[in-house]
Amino acid sequence: MVAHSDNQAWLDLVHEEALEPDLPICDPHHHLWDQVYSRVQPRYLIDEISADVNGGHNIVSTVFIECGAMFRQDGPVAFRPVGETEFVNGIAAMSAAGLYGETKVAAGIVGTVDLKFGDIAGEVLDAHIAAGGGRFRGIRLAASRDDSDDIINHRTNPPAGLLLRDDFRQGFKHLAPRGLTFEAWCYHHQIPEVTDLARAFPDTTIILNHFGGPLGAGPYAHRKAEVFEEWKGHIDELATCHNVMAKLGGLNMEVNGFGWEDRDRPPTSDALMQATRHYFDYAIEKFGVDKCMFESNFPVDKMSCSFTVLWNSFKRLTQQFSKDEKAALYHDTAVRVYNL
Repeated sequence: MVAHSDNQAWLDLVHEEALEPDLPICDPHHHLWDQVYSRVQPRYLIDEISADVNGGHNIVSTVFIECGAMFRQDGPVAFRPVGETEFVNGIAAMSAAGLYGETKVAAGIVGTVDLKFGDIAGEVLDAHIAAGGGRFRGIRLAASRDDSDDIINHRTNPPAGLLLRDDFRQGFKHLAPRGLTFEAWCYHHQIPEVTDLARAFPDTTIILNHFGGPLGAGPYAHRKAEVFEEWKGHIDELATCHNVMAKLGGLNMEVNGFGWEDRDRPPTSDALMQATRHYFDYAIEKFGVDKCMFESNFPVDKMSCSFTVLWNSFKRLTQQFSKDEKAALYHDTAVRVYNL
């Protein structure tokens, strides 16, 4: 039985048929969890994600991104996140059996490692690889934090300057020899730290999550034009790094400040597209389609819109794009970067 999100009745106020339903999509960013009552969908397992991906769009595969789910409760602290990879690999195996539709859910798995453990991180990465059943592709260790009490920091409460720390980089150096990627989740004013990291480790593929987190809440609520200009300058520099890719999505969270969740009705795909397209257009212009990939960030972004409406908003954005450009943005870049 599918467990619905807490705002399902509100989401149902806007219904759209999927645009371009045959276009192949790899969704490179979603989560899986259970009993996470701080989120709009406390349970998001195989039944719940299958209901979303089978809603009309042609989602052929997905990549799971760490979210602190199902860590081991005993054993060495550094190795406890391996439990998440074990959990997700089980769901991936269920999906691969074909009983839940044709989508290969979690065809790639991105876990987490506290790289501040230094060289021990290499051993933890090997444990993830062993647990991943051939699906483990990399890690995320979020840096997203802001000094304002009105901005929600990442659940791990990252220290300031995490990506610049020597102990973090002592662990980070173990990614490239194993062919593993790194997901950079930060806020917009931290993007220069990602650029510094990318230049220090040119052999490691780094994927910028959610446009680098442009803030629009708290002290940033009335500075959105200023934030966009600051973000553009940081993106100009980051895009010069050959080893950095960009995920296009994840702009529908509370910290982004669009406030869709507070309205009487959820946004249509056209409203979503019009409100956010300046970020999409600029990122695509700077990175190019071969370094960009659309992402759902579900079920986090479900606080603002349904899965079908979200992907429709992307498709409205790319109506005038060529067939090859669409193939890259919706499928090929993600499949290449995550070696699916």
